Amino acid sequence: MKIKPLGDRVLVKTEQGEEKTASGIFIPQTAQEKTQTAVVVAVGDDEDVITVKVGEKVMYDKYAGTPIKVDGDDHLLVSMADILAVIE
Repeated sequence: MKIKPLGDRVLVKTEQGEEKTASGIFIPQTAQEKTQTAVVVAVGDDEDVITVKVGEKVMYDKYAGTPIKVDGDDHLLVSMADILAVIE
């Protein structure tokens, strides 16, 4: 399935959190904190507002966006205003 965001929307693929601590303790999926980093998969057509590019790793607002599944993978459709930083 192919998704093309409209306007100032950005489609990002969320990253899974660590399942094990540094000391080797496994953390169940229900107890893990929601990740706030993702990789940009597609961008909308509003070139004046969108400042990120496909492939960049970004940090987004904790409660932002609409979660969707694309080909079985977790993605998030967020507004450009909800993207806080680009991670280099």
